[in-house]
Amino acid sequence: MRRLIPIAATLFSLAVVFPIFYTISASFFPYTDFTAIPARLLPSVPTLDNYARAFRESNLLVFLSNSLYSALAGTVLRMTISILGAYAFTFFTFRGKNLLFVLIVATMLLPPDALILENYTTIRSLRLTDTYLGIISTTLLAPTHLFMLRQYFKTVSQEYREAAIIEGCSDSRFLTTLLIPISKAVIITLAIHSFSTIFNDYLWPLLVTNREMMRTVQVGLTMLGFSENLDYGPQFAAITVLMTPILITFIALHNPIQDSVSTRFTGR
Repeated sequence: MRRLIPIAATLFSLAVVFPIFYTISASFFPYTDFTAIPARLLPSVPTLDNYARAFRESNLLVFLSNSLYSALAGTVLRMTISILGAYAFTFFTFRGKNLLFVLIVATMLLPPDALILENYTTIRSLRLTDTYLGIISTTLLAPTHLFMLRQYFKTVSQEYREAAIIEGCSDSRFLTTLLIPISKAVIITLAIHSFSTIFNDYLWPLLVTNREMMRTVQVGLTMLGFSENLDYGPQFAAITVLMTPILITFIALHNPIQDSVSTRFTGR
């Protein structure tokens, strides 16, 4: 049984990595490689023409900029709201705190699609269509993030905050100098999840943007239209460009997450 675990883990890893590998490989395919029999995994003659055409024949750079700006701004605001909310629910005492927290967490049971019409009506009435704020507005409150941060903050003893208050430390200083650093692992993990979720969102940006110059990359990708004549190369190139920010973010923050987790649980 123990021998099967490495095999299963290897197969699962290959199932996850293969689509990424094929997408990157196909982005360098010449036109004839897509109709080759048998199908190819590697390009016969690697070419960068697909990338040049993807940027030249569409507003891909504008779409990518819109997605990056929306994802970065949405992640910063979302994490700020979640951290401050979790801190209040963990260390403050006020009437109705538990009831309010239960109500916020209960919103996780609501399917997003059930609220999309009402959300769109609200955003349109506020004249926030074709704006970055309109794109990220529905992502700012994340009950899942709030719940996970609150549960993590509760592992920190109240005595630390009491001692800090006695020494004249404010709540903002206690939060930024002690609580956030020791919670770095969970905060970074949730930030990556938030960034990828907002960056990869399709339906909501499609609804609240009408001008092409405000489209995000997920929406713009469907507007390339190269697949209509079996010319898939530019689309694979665009998808590779789309994946790059997520992969770079994960690779850049992978080691800090591991270091934070090992420090937190080994006491080093």
